Amino acid sequence: MTSTAKPARPMNPVIILLGILLLATLMTWLVGSGSYERSGRLIVPDSYAPMAKDWSLTGVFVPVDAREGMATPVSLTETVRAIPEGLQRAANLIFMVLIIGGLFGILDRAGVVENGINRLLHAVKGNVMVLVAALMTIFSAGSAFLGLASEYLIVIPVMTALALRIGLSPIIGFAIVTIAVKVGYLASVTNPIPLTIAQPLVGVPIFSGAGLRLAFYAVFLAAGIGFLLYRVRGMTDGRAITVSDHPVPDMTWREGAMLAILVAGIGIILTGSTRWEWSHHELSACYIAMSLGLAAASGLSPNDSADAFISGMKKVLLASALIGVAMAVTVVLEDGRILDTIVHALNGAVGEHGAYVTALSMFGSQLLLDFLIPSTSGQAAVTMPILAPLAQLADVGPQTTVIAFLFGNGITNMLTPTSGTLLAYLAAGRIDWLDWAKFIAPLWAGFIVIASILLAIAVWLGA
Repeated sequence: MTSTAKPARPMNPVIILLGILLLATLMTWLVGSGSYERSGRLIVPDSYAPMAKDWSLTGVFVPVDAREGMATPVSLTETVRAIPEGLQRAANLIFMVLIIGGLFGILDRAGVVENGINRLLHAVKGNVMVLVAALMTIFSAGSAFLGLASEYLIVIPVMTALALRIGLSPIIGFAIVTIAVKVGYLASVTNPIPLTIAQPLVGVPIFSGAGLRLAFYAVFLAAGIGFLLYRVRGMTDGRAITVSDHPVPDMTWREGAMLAILVAGIGIILTGSTRWEWSHHELSACYIAMSLGLAAASGLSPNDSADAFISGMKKVLLASALIGVAMAVTVVLEDGRILDTIVHALNGAVGEHGAYVTALSMFGSQLLLDFLIPSTSGQAAVTMPILAPLAQLADVGPQTTVIAFLFGNGITNMLTPTSGTLLAYLAAGRIDWLDWAKFIAPLWAGFIVIASILLAIAVWLGA
């Protein structure tokens, strides 16, 4: 008798995020409130003060009017309101992801993606192993040295299409970019995004200690490439990973023009991000201009171009909205005045121990805090002013303190569902978060072990 049971469906990421949001709301009823004084974005060390809190159960469903200076738990009404507020806060990133989805829709409709993949495979003579290692090295270098992350959103759909083209799961193509970016941020050899905030706060010049971080970058990159190649071999049952060489048609002038627009646009984006401090507004405007140029060069009619753009946006619409839902978690923690309390408790747990224990404790606190503060620059601004004096008391060097922060932030950001950047990546690649979490979990655990060993080496070297 054959079984007619339906296979279990994976949990929808909307349900996961709503569960996390409700958990955050519950925490505001269980955790005391408090706050640090701030100078701009930076926390003032030793300024934490607990706040009186109105624990009245009348505030479960609707907010209560608390006295001035008194905190209140977050009501269910405020929890629902946090979702549109989160969408509003994340609107810049959400719209940028939608525009990139539309841009890729034009590229796909014009046939540029398929032809480009064929030419790429032809260039490496069908050797997928070489291709994976080369691409991961290139992408990770951009993150480690320049801080590139959101700039790679446009590449992710190409990589997932490449994986499908060679008979692999699209998650392999997604992992090529995502693991590489996270490796780059873990090491941050000269990454300006965390280092320009973290290093001055521990009293060392910006970009100093790059030699040690470069060595650590090589270790993490080798581990990441090795893991992904192992997973590729597992998907092919150990057979040789090569792709037969198909005839590649000559590049047409239209394809050449579209390639030139892409290269020029990416160059402008890189320059704008690193030199002109562009925000999401400017980046989105650049992607719109690129889309218009690509549509004009593609040979598609105006109607077909518009249809392709809208079709591309539809493919990332739901996942893009999840970015705003994830931001709602931060809104709830802030409204309940418990975010600073959690920061204070975790950093207080670091305590005054020996150098090795303190370094590992700092790393552990950053791992946990990243679930609540996934922003790299935001986490640096909140935690480094507190960690710096604790590290000094335990004779932990300033470079090691920065490395502990980088490792904790980078590793958790590989899978935390509250990270807007990761959700944007998942949206661009149309990858389910649960599938990604299962795929990356072994490497995530391995990176924690590697990071602990490298931190101990940094302490031993007196960095």
